Amino acid sequence: MTLSFFDQFMSPVYLGIPLMALALTLPWLLFPTPTTRWMNNRLLTLQGWFINRFTHQLFLPINLGGHKWATILASLMIFLISLNMLGLLPYTFTPTTQLSLNMGLAAPLWLATVLIGLRNQPTHALGHLLPEGTPTLLIPVLIIIETISLFIRPLALGVRLTANLTAGHLLIQLIATAAFVLLPLMPTVAGLTAILLFLLTLLEVAVAMIQAYVFVLLLSLYLQENV
Repeated sequence: MTLSFFDQFMSPVYLGIPLMALALTLPWLLFPTPTTRWMNNRLLTLQGWFINRFTHQLFLPINLGGHKWATILASLMIFLISLNMLGLLPYTFTPTTQLSLNMGLAAPLWLATVLIGLRNQPTHALGHLLPEGTPTLLIPVLIIIETISLFIRPLALGVRLTANLTAGHLLIQLIATAAFVLLPLMPTVAGLTAILLFLLTLLEVAVAMIQAYVFVLLLSLYLQENV
């Protein structure tokens, strides 16, 4: 049976049981847990240093009221990086290629930032819908445009992450298939294609980390507007 290139994005099922929950849970088992010892090992030290630096840089422009979000955004960053990186391994499934999952992460967090802004500073939050000095005739049009752009934010978050990861996985599969087909026909071309595949894999590793960072960074910018 010939498989489609898009079959890799289907949710895994075993004996009729969806394995999406298992794919989302297993990455947490790979993280080293802190110990009660005075001295940590190198892996725990590196993990703590990374979380501290990331949290410091992310919340530097945000006032103290928004620092309550440090735990959830740092956890989300590590979770997304883990899912994206593990999805690059052979015979694995990448949950973040599913738009439904990404929207499930983006929409509630975006809505929480909007509700915080409306509760704490409603005048400032609603002021984003109408720039200062707008001509009277353009006020209704600009309010509609700004409202649409506000509600499009969670969709943009989810689609950006889904599209980048999906495109990378498809490119890797296409180039790998081309190298496999060209190997008995033109070994030299197949070797060059394999080198291209290796470079593309390195690029996808970078994309997997960058897209997780961009997802969390944009959420922190939305939080900064409303805190």
